[in-house]
Amino acid sequence: MSFLTLANVSKSYGATRAVIDMNLSVDKGEFVSLLGPSGCGKTTTLQMIAGFADVSAGRITLDGRDITHAKPNSRGLGIVFQSYALFPHMTVYDNVSFGLEMRRISKAERAERVKAALALVHLEAHAARYPRELSGGQRQRVALARALVIEPPVLLLDEPLSNLDAKLREEMQFELRQIQRKVGTTTVMVTHDQTEAMSISDRVVVMEAGRVTQIDAPHRLYEHPQTRFISSFVGKANLLEGRVTSGGDRASVDLGGAVSVDVEAPGMSAGDTVVLSLRPEKIRLAPVGQGCLAGTVRERFFLGSQWLYQVDTACGELIVVCPNDGSAPAEEGAATGLDWAAQQVRLLPGASPVEALA
Repeated sequence: MSFLTLANVSKSYGATRAVIDMNLSVDKGEFVSLLGPSGCGKTTTLQMIAGFADVSAGRITLDGRDITHAKPNSRGLGIVFQSYALFPHMTVYDNVSFGLEMRRISKAERAERVKAALALVHLEAHAARYPRELSGGQRQRVALARALVIEPPVLLLDEPLSNLDAKLREEMQFELRQIQRKVGTTTVMVTHDQTEAMSISDRVVVMEAGRVTQIDAPHRLYEHPQTRFISSFVGKANLLEGRVTSGGDRASVDLGGAVSVDVEAPGMSAGDTVVLSLRPEKIRLAPVGQGCLAGTVRERFFLGSQWLYQVDTACGELIVVCPNDGSAPAEEGAATGLDWAAQQVRLLPGASPVEALA
C-alpha cells in the first residue's frame, strides 16, 4: 500500500484549473520529483499536500489517514522553501531547534536531536552562527536540518536549490540525495530543472498545463517519452514529423523530401501520422554517402567533454552531440552522413494528449 496518495486531486481558482485530476502514489522512503515548466501546477500540488492550498476535488491520504482538509500543522510534514525561510535573528542551532520547541520536546532531547541533524548536514561547527553569516549552500543545509529534525513522515522540497550558483547546485543535488537515502524520509520535490529531477529521483512526475503526462523512473522517462512535450522538455530531442508507409515490428517512416527511415515501431500502421524523436547523442557523424541521412555541418560548438553540431538535412536542422575523444572535430560547411540505430528512435503520436485537448 502506498504511503502518500493523491486520488483525482484538482485545484481551481475560479474558472482557472491549476491542477486537474492528479493521481499519484508515493511509497515509503521514495524520492519523487514533480517536474514541469512554470504554471504547470507542480507547486500548487505541493501546497495541497502541505495544506497551504485547499483541495477543490479529490482526496489526499498519508499512511492510511485522510489529510485532505487537515490543517497544515496537524500533518507534521517537513518543508524546505525556495527562500529557506530561516529566522534571521536566530542562530543556526535555534533555527533547527524551533520546530522541536513548538512540539514541546524536552530540552535534553532537543539538544540531542539538533546535534544529530547538524551533523547530518555537516554544520556542527556553525551552530552559533546566524543565517547572514552563512553561504547559500550552508543556509540550504540549515533549512534541510530544520525540516528533518522533527522526523517528518514526508519531506516537501519547493525548488530547494534554485537560489544556488550552478556549481554549488550540482554539488548539493547529490548531497541532498545522500542525506535523503541515509534518513529514509519519503520526499516530494518540486523543480523545473530536468537535470536536478533526473539525477536524484526514484521517479519523476512530468506535468503540463495542470495534468500529469507521465510518471516514470528517470531512465525510462528519458529513453521512452510518451508525448512530444516530454521528449523535448526532458533533455534535448530532434523532432521530425512523418507518416508511416509500412507497419510491423520494424516500420518505415516517410519524413518528406524523399527521405525515408526504418524504426522499431510495433503497433504502428501504414498511414499513421507520427513524430520521430531522436536524442542528439544517439546520432553519430558518418562518412559522406553513408548512414541514414545526408547533411551539412552548419555550426559547431565546443562544450568541453562534447562537441555539439547543428546539421542541415533534407528533413530540417538536426542537433548532433558527439563525445570529445580528442580527435579533430568536423569542420563547419563540411558534408557528412548521419547514422543511428533503429532502436534508438522513438515514435510518438502526432499530437500529445494536452495538445489534443487544446
